Amino acid sequence: MEQTVKNEQQTQKRSLTSFQKRTITSVIYVVVWLALCALKWATPWGNVAGGWGALGFDAVFVAISVIGAYEFMRAIEKTNGGAFRFSTPQRSFTIAFCAVTVPLYVIMEMIPQTQGSGMLAVACAFIVYMLFLAATSVFDPEQSTVKGTIYCVFCMLYCGVFSTILAANNHLTVNSMAAILVLSICPVLTDTGAYVVGSLLKKYIPFKLAPKLSPNKTVIGSIGGLIGGLLGGLMCYYVIFYLGAYMDATTLVTRSTNFSPLLSFILVGLCSSVVCQIGDLFESAVKRECKIKDMGTLLPGHGGILDRFDSTLFCGVVILLSFGTII
Repeated sequence: MEQTVKNEQQTQKRSLTSFQKRTITSVIYVVVWLALCALKWATPWGNVAGGWGALGFDAVFVAISVIGAYEFMRAIEKTNGGAFRFSTPQRSFTIAFCAVTVPLYVIMEMIPQTQGSGMLAVACAFIVYMLFLAATSVFDPEQSTVKGTIYCVFCMLYCGVFSTILAANNHLTVNSMAAILVLSICPVLTDTGAYVVGSLLKKYIPFKLAPKLSPNKTVIGSIGGLIGGLLGGLMCYYVIFYLGAYMDATTLVTRSTNFSPLLSFILVGLCSSVVCQIGDLFESAVKRECKIKDMGTLLPGHGGILDRFDSTLFCGVVILLSFGTII
């Protein structure tokens, strides 16, 4: 008996804690992201949308789309004690769309003759795949239910289209590097700011942000997330204008004379932080509905792909609107 207890204690000592796993995964994430940023920045500008160095990010976005779709469908199947199941055609069409959408957009944007029509191609593909899904519920009603079809369409939007929006930021003809920097930094600093400020001050200001969805999130933590997003915007501004000038990179182009570049980055950082927190809460709502703790186990200490990139998927919409149309 004593020997068994000692063996269990030794196993516990050897195994990494959740915090250690989360830290190691975070370090690897930062190293990979910095390497992709350096590759993108080192690529000559102006030859194609975003440069050839942007393809590294595109590969990541494809992985987020496909693995995220798999995680989402598996989570839905765990609702009601695992009674719900997607049919094979439904699963196949959904995963296929999520695998195709980002490459389709990138190919259309990187060919000079079709540049600017990437989103139109994705919209057409979405309609075609949605018709395929509708056909499954018509010709195979026992296995491919209408409810399952609706879930699949939402999965195509959430994982496939939102990942394509990330790729659209990556291939902006103007301000592509600025958009990717904000997309890389603001979600991370939002999460960090919310965690640090919430941990330090929640005992003094214990008001819950969304107690039914995520009992651990507090109002003061949300404010800390806003501060983190603001700091992220400032950091991106100084990287673009100072390091960019040192590297002789293209400077930021502003479409509006009403906003200074510094103010623009601050506003984008704040707006990104708000949307990041909404995306995080939405993911919490999905997991609560499915009665699961994490969407997956691919990233030790973080959970699944959607656990890590849920806020990034939502943030990409704000950044594309900002750097693609306004700034």
